[in-house]
Amino acid sequence: MITDLNDYLECTVQSLYGLPVPLENPPGSAFLLAAVGAHAAARFAERVAALHLTPPQVGLLGLIAAEPGQSQQAVARILGMPPSRLVGLVDSLAGRGLVERRRNRADRRLHALHITDEGRAMLARIGKVAHEHDDDLCRSLDEGERETLRALLARIAADQGLRPGVHPGYRHL
Repeated sequence: MITDLNDYLECTVQSLYGLPVPLENPPGSAFLLAAVGAHAAARFAERVAALHLTPPQVGLLGLIAAEPGQSQQAVARILGMPPSRLVGLVDSLAGRGLVERRRNRADRRLHALHITDEGRAMLARIGKVAHEHDDDLCRSLDEGERETLRALLARIAADQGLRPGVHPGYRHL
């Protein structure tokens, strides 16, 4: 059973490489964050695939629900991605009836993005999946440790200039 960093490192390095771990020189925090982040992202993608969604679609749906009426260009800026790449994501959600484009009242050249009732229902299902994912990923931590972890990660994210609630992966879509 893995109970601490040394146990984790011994199991991981031995299983991957068959080598003992030099415990006096364990990987740094950035490595561990990257490893857990990659694992968490892959597991989340598997979970939302059961809803026939991808993580970028999930994030976009949440953003549209949180800030309804934004133009596609404004949403692309928030996500840090080219507007041309956003069109395909919006099309996929609109095609399923989860979001809709409406003419912007202030500028009829622009389309405002809105979530539909079906989109709200999907967000409820996504919320359940996300909660289960968080619980599964952090099952070895008690509630106090989870709070501490969230606070520390939020502080690191803010220091690194990451926008709250927006995954930096959108820049690479």
